[in-house]
Amino acid sequence: MQIGELSARTGVSPRALRHYEEQGLLNPHRTSGGYRDYAEQDAGTVERIRVMLAAGLGTATIRRYLDCLAAGEDGLQVQLCPDLRRELAKVEQRLDREDERVRRTRAALCELSDEAIGATVSG
Repeated sequence: MQIGELSARTGVSPRALRHYEEQGLLNPHRTSGGYRDYAEQDAGTVERIRVMLAAGLGTATIRRYLDCLAAGEDGLQVQLCPDLRRELAKVEQRLDREDERVRRTRAALCELSDEAIGATVSG
């Protein structure tokens, strides 16, 4: 199938599909005319890429662990890839740190707002 058909089937833009190829995540065959010719299984690969991107993994990490995800009865499942599980734990830790930073920023905003209101009332 050509890039437009894969795009329509997966909901991923042709530009993103070309980017996945540049990053070594997809490797379509080329026709004699130079067009990309995607295989049926490439649609599943795109789905796995999207799930991993949504989980906060970068394309270099995805390239290393793309084969650790497999389609199961209940959607995608992580197979026995301890290194991928460690990568996912790192993303989760990063998100926890970011959540804490956001919490502190919100607290500082509230404090600043309270001080501004207090200054207006007493001024």
